[in-house]
Amino acid sequence: MDRLDADRLLISVVDLGSFARGAERHGVSPGQASKVISRLESDLGVQLLSRTTRALSLTEAGQAYVERMRRVVEEVEAIDASVRQATGRPSGRLRVTAPLTFGVSTLTPILVEFARAYPEITLDISFSDRVVSLVDEGFDAAVRIGHPVDSSLIARKLTDIRIVLGASPGYLAAHGTPDQPAALVGHDCVIDANFTDATRWRFNTAGGRVSVPVQSRIVLSNAESCARAAALGLGIARIPSFVAGPMFQSGALVPLMTQTEDDPVGLFIVFPPGRHLPLKLRSFVEFLAGHFRGTPDWEKGW
Repeated sequence: MDRLDADRLLISVVDLGSFARGAERHGVSPGQASKVISRLESDLGVQLLSRTTRALSLTEAGQAYVERMRRVVEEVEAIDASVRQATGRPSGRLRVTAPLTFGVSTLTPILVEFARAYPEITLDISFSDRVVSLVDEGFDAAVRIGHPVDSSLIARKLTDIRIVLGASPGYLAAHGTPDQPAALVGHDCVIDANFTDATRWRFNTAGGRVSVPVQSRIVLSNAESCARAAALGLGIARIPSFVAGPMFQSGALVPLMTQTEDDPVGLFIVFPPGRHLPLKLRSFVEFLAGHFRGTPDWEKGW
């Protein structure tokens, strides 16, 4: 490992608070990480880290060194980014996290398009409904639904996702079609546990925003499962439009009360701030922005 890589490793160990996590980010063992930093301290002739069995911290000399080396590493990365941008050949490993249902149902074909367009970028994608820490867990970016809560990240909105109601034609034929929120009383509803206050559905009416309690014989924690249960006639489901849209288009579900639907939620790509966005990440952000420009496919034909 060369000197600059050793400095990068030191910064990661400090930022993540442990040799194990810093080593994992750089693909080495904790023992190797410890040896690299010890060798760095030997070369400099100073102790950079104070190590105990419970924690590690920077010495005064280490604090001054890390602060200066951050600027050096940032400058080197900026130079690398500008050179790569000049060649027009984005490359490298890109780690991205995205919500499970959206990732599997909607994002995967887009990722395949991106991989074909940028063959020198290696995609490492994690689908999980857990909100990960990008910096701590070594992700370059995250695709997220809902208003971003981490103000330390840059968030670029890609599109809106509507929250819509749907039921199967068979269910509506047997139980009637509600035409206003109050008419949901007495209907079987399919509850998505991922929503906050999942048993109270919100609507925008001429008289203002209302919240309606609903009854259900099933609670699921996955939007696709809710849509599938509704399509099988179990009741009315409240689901995001990227899930509902294809089922509306096929006729498996019928949209209900679209004139009173709740406020949409945003689809965002978020990433850590920096003076120079790596070309691989810039290419990914612009690719997603271009794909979602205009009306999403799931909104068409219903």
